[in-house]
Amino acid sequence: MQHKVVSHEQWVEARKRHLVEEKMFTKLRDKLSQARRDLPWELVDKEYVFEGPQGKRTLDQLFDGRGQLVIYHAMFNPETASEQTTWTKDSPCFACSFWMDNFDRVVVHLNHRDITMAAVSRASVDKIEAYRRRVGWEFPWYSSKASDFNFDYHVSFKPGEKEGEYNYREEAIGPSEKPGVSVFVREGGKIYHTYSAYARGLDMVNVAYHYMDLVPKGRDENEMGGMAWLHRRDEYPD
Repeated sequence: MQHKVVSHEQWVEARKRHLVEEKMFTKLRDKLSQARRDLPWELVDKEYVFEGPQGKRTLDQLFDGRGQLVIYHAMFNPETASEQTTWTKDSPCFACSFWMDNFDRVVVHLNHRDITMAAVSRASVDKIEAYRRRVGWEFPWYSSKASDFNFDYHVSFKPGEKEGEYNYREEAIGPSEKPGVSVFVREGGKIYHTYSAYARGLDMVNVAYHYMDLVPKGRDENEMGGMAWLHRRDEYPD
């Protein structure tokens, strides 16, 4: 890897110039984050039933006594698994697995800021729990197989659908599952939907990518064809 090499004094000067841009970006990010928090809410007036290892739970119960809920929509539907899908009959999408690795050990800290973090998939509870035990995750992960939740939040699509809404636009539908994250708040005995993000909007919740963005090679994904380098945590060949 060839790169420009300079003296220490020149390096410091270049770093200072870049620091100015970093500070501008930080201020813009803070402004964007505030604008996100200021977005209007919508009332969730539909009943959703999920299933976990302890049985059926409502959306309200998913909050686990806290006021804010973040749900990661993990792509895992054994019924639609094939050689063309990123998930299998026994494992979630390898990219979603990567994202969930990133928040597994962070959940305890979120809990102490009035935030419950959970994943939701179309897979059955037994499939979810088998994989969760396999990789040692501790965060709650629920099945939405018996509800319209995934369809209403535009991360699951009926078999045979050619087009559907994803990332706030109509587009051609390939696989039956798509990734996303949705945020809810509970206030005054009611539940509100405050935010959902999809596609590249999920980059901000992947800590590993932030570290990759610090190093000279960056994410280094182009030459390998996107995420071809990525495996589930227990499937790397070395």
